[in-house]
Parts: sequence; C-alpha cells; structure tokens
Amino acid sequence: MKQIVLGSRNPKKLKEMIALLGDLPVEFTDLSPYPEAPEVEETADSFLGNATRKATQLATALQTWVIGEDSGLCVPALGGAPGIYSARYAGIHGNDEANNDKLLREMAHLTGEQRAAFYVSVAVLANPRGDVVATVEGRCQGLIATERRGTGGFGYDPLFIVPAYGQTFGELPPAVKQQLSHRAEAVKQLRPILERLLSKN
Repeated sequence: MKQIVLGSRNPKKLKEMIALLGDLPVEFTDLSPYPEAPEVEETADSFLGNATRKATQLATALQTWVIGEDSGLCVPALGGAPGIYSARYAGIHGNDEANNDKLLREMAHLTGEQRAAFYVSVAVLANPRGDVVATVEGRCQGLIATERRGTGGFGYDPLFIVPAYGQTFGELPPAVKQQLSHRAEAVKQLRPILERLLSKN
C-alpha cells in the first residue's frame, strides 16, 4: 500500500485527512490526479451506502486503495434533514450559501433543544479489487445557530455550534475543529486499521 486515494475532489476534505493521517508512511491524495476517475452517483439511501459506492467503484476503476466518505448534517426536529442531501439541500450541489439559507428558513420556528443537530461522517476503505476492508462512523453533536457566525470551514460550519466551546465550526480555529469534527472521529477509528495494514506490507 503506497498510496490511498480519498474519493473526493474537495481539497478541504483532503487537507483535513492529511492533518490527521499525514504522519503515516503512505501517500494521500484526492481525485485531482485522476481526471479519468468515474463520477460515482450518490444514489444510495444512507451515508454508508454512498460511501461504499464511492470506495468500491473508484478502487476498481483506479486499481488502488480508496477511502470513500459521505457526510452530512442531521437535524432531528426536521426528520433528519438535510441528511444525505446535505450538499444539495437547496437544489444545487455544493452551494453552501443557498443550503445555509434554506436551513435557517426551515428552522426559523424552532428554539432551544429543538435546534439540536449532529454531523455524521461514514468512511469506507476498499482495496484495489473493490473489496470493503473497513467501515467507520464518526459523529459530532451540536446546535444550529440562528445566523451565520464565522467564516472558517465549509458547508454548514458557520451555523453549527459546538456547545463545549460556545462557538461555531466557522469561528473555531481549524486545529480545534480537526480534533472535534465528525470526520476527525471517523478517521481516528480508521487510523489503527491503516496502521495494521501498513505493517503487513
């Protein structure tokens, strides 16, 4: 195992992963060096399903180890929305501003504990044959603010308050977020699995 590809074209996700796993003796990259990589349709009805699709399809296509990751924000008072549709909640994939605007509108009538929410990240590791080798899930509990706070992070970070700090992910320093985030929790679980695999190579 010389290289692990993160099945994403989001440089911020890759940056987070390198910050957490960059000390391991393996090269991490995203899909940027692979323009021929297929676009994996996120048609599953769960984070696990979408992460598995990304990992297995890309691993087979690229003939390398791949981490497929799917993540999003869940608000119990909205029936779990935005959920798996987090990136395209307002209709256009990756339009953070529109997604945040819609979330604020949908939650305008909610107060106190009704504004509870959690981020979830599911990561799936697949080998070059497309076999699933590991599945991990991380969560981060919080509350949704009534207005944007801070300019850091991406997605719903300016709205997601971490109660222990009283600040949103948009306000917290990146180093703090990288220790607390749902993706960090998932990757921390993935680390010992990767260490075992690397020790065998």
